[in-house]
Amino acid sequence: MSRGSSAGFDRHITIFSPEGRLYQVEYAFKAINQGGLTSVAIKGKDSAIIVTQKKVPDKLLDADTVTHVFRLTENIGCVMTGMMADSRSQVQRARYEAANWRYKYGYDIPVDMLCKRIADINQVYTQSAEMRPLGCSMILIGIDEESGEPQVLKTDPAGYYCGYKATSAGVKQLEANSFLEKKIKKKPEYTVSEATEVAISCLSSILSADFKPTELEIGVVSKENPKFRVLSEPEVDVHLVALAEKD
Repeated sequence: MSRGSSAGFDRHITIFSPEGRLYQVEYAFKAINQGGLTSVAIKGKDSAIIVTQKKVPDKLLDADTVTHVFRLTENIGCVMTGMMADSRSQVQRARYEAANWRYKYGYDIPVDMLCKRIADINQVYTQSAEMRPLGCSMILIGIDEESGEPQVLKTDPAGYYCGYKATSAGVKQLEANSFLEKKIKKKPEYTVSEATEVAISCLSSILSADFKPTELEIGVVSKENPKFRVLSEPEVDVHLVALAEKD
């Protein structure tokens, strides 16, 4: 057993190591980086934006079927970062929970309640031996019906969830977060197009790459149009051109 202090304690998901850590849950966080993608979300003054990379791994694939941005209800969308199969399973569960809420209570699920529900389910996976935690992180955006404010929430494999002004997930998460911190400190409130451009410039700055419209996916909700929608390629191009002209 010359594997250091973690020896044996990562074999079984529900066992604490002597330092009080759950190694399987920590490995689930590492699995989020497996996809090799980074996603960014920003809450503007009257909107919320999610931006993620779009990589089509194989020339034979139909690019329209490759996506990491999903609509959960009419007004709530999410971006999934991490293992794609786990992500799809979680999206399916979120849609089921949202539909179930609508059926039970007769109104659409608020975005924070949906995020809480997914986080609660994730937490159960960390304590029962028959399930493994899902290797993905979900960032949700939506307009809260009661307050009318945009919301950005993120949940992780440990079952933790929180609201954010701006956040990121994936390989370059730390670099993206420090970029966003600087931007939010300088200017806390953004319009829809400003928020979109900050998110794109965040990705291109941390990945030191220029994007084509086909390499990005952008999801938007705003107060004037609370329905979640994914921008088309020409719309993405407009933002890229505006960014290029600024530089």
